[in-house]
Parts: sequence; C-alpha cells; structure tokens
Amino acid sequence: MSQKQFKAVIPAAGLGTRFLPATKAMPKEMLPVVDKPAIQYVVEEAVAAGIRDVLIIIGRNKNNLANHFDSVPELEDKLRAKGDHSKLQKVVQSSDLADIHFVRQGEPKGLGHAVLRARAHVGDSPFAVLLGDDLIDERDQLLTKMLEEQESRGATIVALTEVDPDQIHLYGAAAVEATDDPDVVKVTGLVEKPSKADAPSNLAVIGRYVLNPGIFDILERTEPGKGGEIQLTDALQEIAADADGPGVYGVVFRGRRYDTGDRVDYIKAIVQLAADREDLGPELRPWFKEFAAKL
Repeated sequence: MSQKQFKAVIPAAGLGTRFLPATKAMPKEMLPVVDKPAIQYVVEEAVAAGIRDVLIIIGRNKNNLANHFDSVPELEDKLRAKGDHSKLQKVVQSSDLADIHFVRQGEPKGLGHAVLRARAHVGDSPFAVLLGDDLIDERDQLLTKMLEEQESRGATIVALTEVDPDQIHLYGAAAVEATDDPDVVKVTGLVEKPSKADAPSNLAVIGRYVLNPGIFDILERTEPGKGGEIQLTDALQEIAADADGPGVYGVVFRGRRYDTGDRVDYIKAIVQLAADREDLGPELRPWFKEFAAKL
C-alpha cells in the first residue's frame, strides 16, 4: 500500500443524458449497481488503496450525492430499534467510508476543467482521479499499483487496457514503449478518440489517473479541444512530450472492469456483479442459464 497521503478526486458533474429520463432528477452516479450507487464503488476503491480524503466535483442538482454519504440518524435509529443490524451496517458504512468533500464545477467545460477545480483542495501533492463510469472489480488491484508507480517514478500515471481496435474511437489511445515491467509502459503520445486507422495502438486510457500537481498549470492554459471542452488528454499529451520531465507511464490493467457509462454495459455490469455475489449468485446463475436458453 502507498506510503504517501494521496487525495482522490472524483468528477461527477456530468448530466448523464444517455440515461434519461432516469437521470432527469437523479445523478447518474447514484444509479444503483445491484444495491449500491455506482459512486460508492469508486469511493470504496479509493479507500481500499489507502486514500481517506475524497473530493467529489459536482454540478447542479447533485445534492443526492452529498446526502448519500451523510449520516441519517432517523433511519439509523429505526433500524437499530428493529434490530436490523445488517441493514444498519450498510447505511452507516456509506457515511463512514472517508472524509468526503464537495465542490461545484460551475460551467461544464469538460474533464480537464473538472480536474482543475480540485486545485485548491489538492494543493501541491500528487493526487488520484477516478471516473465513475469505470468500475474496477474489488478483487483486482489497479489503483494501488498506480500509486506505487507514481511514488517510485515521480511521473504521471494513467490506467490502460487493451480494447478491440474497432472500439478505440471511444477512448483516448496511447502510443507506448516497453519498460522492464510487463505491466507498465512509457506513454510517448496520446490521441483523444482516434479513428481505427489513426490510433497509435489499441491501448485505451480508462478512468484512473495519478497526477502531479503541475497538471494544474497546464490545464490553466489548455485550449478547448474536441467538443469545445478542456480535455485532460491534451494536458497529458503535453507532459508526455516533455523530454526533460518525469513523463507519463501507463499501468496496463488486465482485470475485471465494468463500464457503466453506456446503457447496455451498465446492465451487463449489474448482471456480472450480481452473479458473482455469494448472497445472490446461487439463485441468479441457474435463472440466467434458463433465460438465455429461451432467447
């Protein structure tokens, strides 16, 4: 586990338009994945890597996020009076996970702008950024490895995974060089959502980063890119191109990852996680087979 006291930043200011009308009045980060909201999985991942200080970047109509991580004495008292200690533990757990802070993004100017809004809270230390659309299975380590690499190299660290070349246009793609660690590569360039023909590799950047505080100065001067937004990828590209700097390295993740940013993949995530649960899987798995046989 990392020895530094890293902080985590979770951008959660998006409108979630792909999930309308469910997200008309509820943040997409609060959509349940089995029986927990997606964002709780992300906070739990940060905590498991040794991070206790979490900043969530929110937009308008995101008060439900703060409510979820706050204590609810009346509910806790009712569960305690009923002797329902199992549910009480789950309710208390979400409010005791970490020291959670919130800041408004203001104008929705993209991921780079959301990260920039964390400057005052983060200060002059390296920090982790976790996107809520990518859920990493708790049985597979990623963030801990990224924090260790940042400490040993002093570099910016991104998470990479191999994707089908036909899907690379959905991601930022990395040009890389091998290192002495088969799970770590040096990133020499980044391209945001390239065509299959223009992609430097099929290694896609997924939603985990460990950034040095110098990223803030770069984001301050980064011009809007694709979609008229300030792209974090553009700032990372500048760091990767600096031959005199510590550079950018990628941790190649080969574990279980669930994409909850797409409706179909969101449903798949629920099915996969529920099937693996000890309390749900034994009943669900035979039903899944029976249901699939009818299709």
